[in-house]
Amino acid sequence: MNQHLTHGELAELIKTRAGIAVEPEALRSPTATFEEFGVDSLGLLGIVGELENRYGRPIAPGAEMSKSPDEFLDAVNASITAGA
Repeated sequence: MNQHLTHGELAELIKTRAGIAVEPEALRSPTATFEEFGVDSLGLLGIVGELENRYGRPIAPGAEMSKSPDEFLDAVNASITAGA
């Protein structure tokens, strides 16, 4: 199992858990925010729940409040690698 969440995987999770199609390339922009894609904290909470089920461990508290994809990925990947 991959121990590092990518922009591509995040885009797929946004589509399946928040119902919003986002291109992975758009998430890679250093100025990208979840607000511009229409992803709110409830959508991110669904993604966090999916990741906690997938990896079998808690994801960083507050990850669902991340403002940007990079901030979210940093928090999630730190949680994943800390439990590896």
